[in-house]
Amino acid sequence: MDEQIVVAGALFSEAGLLVAQRQRPPELAGLWELPGGKVAAGESDAEALARELREELGVEVSVGARLGADVALKAGMTLRAYRATLTSGSPHPHDHRALRWVTVDELDDLPWVPADRAWLAELADALRSGAPLD
Repeated sequence: MDEQIVVAGALFSEAGLLVAQRQRPPELAGLWELPGGKVAAGESDAEALARELREELGVEVSVGARLGADVALKAGMTLRAYRATLTSGSPHPHDHRALRWVTVDELDDLPWVPADRAWLAELADALRSGAPLD
C-alpha cells in the first residue's frame, strides 16, 4: 500500500496562529494541533488541506508553502504542514473541542499532540516575522 499523507494547516492572522483542540481519539483528546487531515486518492496535498479545513473549520483557504520537515507517524503515514491563508469564512470547531489563536509567547505553553511539536521552531519563526502570507 502507498504511504498515507496527512496534511496540517498553519493558518496565520493578525491574531496569531490558529490551533485546534483534539476531541478524539481518547489518547489525544484535549491536546492541541494544527488542523488538517488525510489526503484522499487523487488529491494533491493542497486540495486535501483546503477540503479538510472547509470540513473541520468551515473556512476557505489558500494553501501556501510547506512549513518544516515531514513528520513520520505510525507505520506508513507521514504528516506535513503547509502555511494557509484564510480567504473567507470564520473558523468554527466542527470537528474539535475548541479553537484559539495563539501568539509566539503561547506556543510552548500548549499541550501539543506529539507530532506537531516538531514544527514549533518554524511556527515561532513565522509568528515572529509577522509573516503568514506567501
